[in-house]
Amino acid sequence: MRYRQLGDSDLRVSEICLGTWTTFGESVGDDVAATLVEAAFDAGINFFDTSNNYGVPAGRAEEALGRALADRPRDSYIVATKVCGEMPNGDRGLSRGQILKQIDASLARLQLDHVDLYQCHRYDQDVPLEETLGALTEVVDAGKVRFVGVSNWNGEQIRRAVELAREHGFAKIVSSQLQYSLLRRDAEQDVIPASRENGISQIPWSPLAQGVLTGKYRPGESFADETRAAARGDGFMSQYLGDDVLERVERLGPIAGGLGITMAQLALAWLLQEPNVASPIVGASRPEQVRDNAAASEVRLDDETMRAIEDALAPM
Repeated sequence: MRYRQLGDSDLRVSEICLGTWTTFGESVGDDVAATLVEAAFDAGINFFDTSNNYGVPAGRAEEALGRALADRPRDSYIVATKVCGEMPNGDRGLSRGQILKQIDASLARLQLDHVDLYQCHRYDQDVPLEETLGALTEVVDAGKVRFVGVSNWNGEQIRRAVELAREHGFAKIVSSQLQYSLLRRDAEQDVIPASRENGISQIPWSPLAQGVLTGKYRPGESFADETRAAARGDGFMSQYLGDDVLERVERLGPIAGGLGITMAQLALAWLLQEPNVASPIVGASRPEQVRDNAAASEVRLDDETMRAIEDALAPM
């Protein structure tokens, strides 16, 4: 496992991050969650991502992650969580009151006295940005948060936050979490340039396009009942499930095979070719998935392979 600096921070994060969305506190029990965390440590992963509104009900993912990490030395892992999403009691947003309230609730669920990275899950149009940044600075100054980041913000919003931080001495944003993969590349036009200019690293979510880039979905075939495609094919995943997309993904198979790696490793290694990417977030329900994804850190793709990937994904 290799490690990268997370933006302008002193955090050295593993090139693969284990996420908890839709798994911890939801589709897997605590015993499985603990096994996944153990597999992550064994593979050299030191970075774990969650959110206050993950799990069913919201908050259970943080609780499950906290229990899985409870017996580990605190300096052996880096925890990132988020604030903004709606909680069961209706709390939501990035007001000062919410940030001060939600960080304490997250710390209690995680059984920690601080988190390493606290991220604004969305941009809150209803709260002045100065208020949000001021509150984030308060929780940093209080020792509850080491560094702050954003998630799903566009380039303009990131640049404005950086500008305000410089003007008012607010805590600096060091990371951006966004959807980025071989099948979703709009970040290259906006967020990544804004981040490069300002010492901000990317933490891509859905780097495998909800599993589509593993090659498990084939054009013209129905989806097995236990797959995400069967559960979500009429919503978030529908953008990836057309036969035209699946046929292009299928063309990546021989490239991965020629390198002796899995398609998932190819997709993750492609992301890691971008210097602005610190650590793609992977989800898993089995330890072998964690090990397979973690091995992508050992893969480096040459220029010929990068061109072959571009050619394979180009529309016919």
